[in-house]
Amino acid sequence: MYYRKPQYYDDFTCIADRCPDTCCAGWQIVIDEKSLEEYSRVEGEVGVRLQKSIDWEEGVFHQYNRRCAFLNEENLCDLYRELGAESLCDTCRLYPRHVEEFEEVREFSLSLSCPVVAEMILGQKDPVRFLEEADEALEEEDYEDFDTILFDWLEEARAVLFDIIQNRKLSISTRMSLILNIADIAQKALDHGTLLEVSLEEEIQKFLESSNKQKAISETESLEIRKKMLKDLYKLEVLREEWPQLLERLEKQLYAQGEEHYQQIRQEFCRKMQGCAEKKQQWEIYEEQLLIFFLYTYFCGAVYDDMIYTKAVLAVFSVLWIEELAMERWLFQGKKLEFQDLVEVAYMYAREIEHSDENLNLLEEFFDTRTLYSSEKLMKVLEV
Repeated sequence: MYYRKPQYYDDFTCIADRCPDTCCAGWQIVIDEKSLEEYSRVEGEVGVRLQKSIDWEEGVFHQYNRRCAFLNEENLCDLYRELGAESLCDTCRLYPRHVEEFEEVREFSLSLSCPVVAEMILGQKDPVRFLEEADEALEEEDYEDFDTILFDWLEEARAVLFDIIQNRKLSISTRMSLILNIADIAQKALDHGTLLEVSLEEEIQKFLESSNKQKAISETESLEIRKKMLKDLYKLEVLREEWPQLLERLEKQLYAQGEEHYQQIRQEFCRKMQGCAEKKQQWEIYEEQLLIFFLYTYFCGAVYDDMIYTKAVLAVFSVLWIEELAMERWLFQGKKLEFQDLVEVAYMYAREIEHSDENLNLLEEFFDTRTLYSSEKLMKVLEV
């Protein structure tokens, strides 16, 4: 068995009551079956409280004022305090740690939805490295239908995409365009049964050398595309009640007064955030780290659904919208934006997207079926 993780993975430490946005509030905490069974056998006062604090049919903890029934006024867990760490259900014990399971490979990551992790990811100055180790552990789960050939290709392709994303000689918009271009070519080849014939190196070279790239779309069309994307965000399942309010504020502040107003805001925001070479490089490093995170976490999952292109779009789409949310925050705060503001909008976005299979699946459906998310459209938006 092979194990893979980003080099910062083991540096994570929960800051408990010092967390600016505790993971024990604002969303349902699902309890695994083993923990449910153990909770049902607890006796005494804690047992009585457990009986009253769990929706046994749904398998979740009750919430009061959107806080877990066991989260006390000090933002600490009473269940942990009374019964110890071993009493925690899988969700509480593992979060924000995440694992993607493949035949003979386990990939560990940390969720961007955690404030501490978001700060760790965005705070990385150097290109992310991935550590690997192996052992002789036997695989118990049946992977009879696992497509090893496709998975090997995805691993190799992702490594190539990582090299592109971490090539700081290229602008971040060029890097994102390359990701979309390569993923689009790969998707079409997979659909036609010619994936193994694709030479990623040749396709990258062709893209970089192309002298007839299509002209960028007008700023007006770019804004219209962003408005349509925003409508899709409104269609997602709402996990936290402040999310639609934030989108409404963004729409009012950035989009409601038309294209000229939006472009003025965007140009000033870019000057403030990227006005000199040092600031521009730092902003692009933020976006680089987010792209790496999303591609590492989701790209190889295409082995299970054959949807290569949508995984690339998710990475680019997420960076675009975290930037839009940051721009709205900057404007709302009197044209001021600190690092912690960027951290907050990143984990707020991730909490709405990453923690709902319904949302992830719906986004992939949009990316797969709507011309709005074609590589041609998105690459042009990146050029504006």
